[in-house]
Amino acid sequence: VQLVESGGGLVQPGGSVTLSCVASGFAFSRYAMNWFRQYPGKEREFVATIGEPDGYINYRPSVKGRFTISRDNTKNTAFLQMNNLRPEDTAVYYCNARGPDAPSSGYWGQGTQVTVSS
Repeated sequence: VQLVESGGGLVQPGGSVTLSCVASGFAFSRYAMNWFRQYPGKEREFVATIGEPDGYINYRPSVKGRFTISRDNTKNTAFLQMNNLRPEDTAVYYCNARGPDAPSSGYWGQGTQVTVSS
């Protein structure tokens, strides 16, 4: 099982970035895909989720209207489009997959750093 995030980097306040998470080793279309983020010295916090097969989507309130989660089951890839970024969005972003064969905490990627700064 592997989840590989990409797309992070340095972006100016108000800018945009799209994170990608390419999955392998499990039945991607049967899993809910989630994004979490972690600040230094803090626990990971939920950012967004997209479920299957109902396509349920939910966001943490502070990113609603600015972030968009999506998935492409033909490419085993999940995305997090992040618009109107703020300095407080600076964090390591992690991809997470939860489903029938995963442990209770799901499968995790290695994380990608997003830094919002001028």
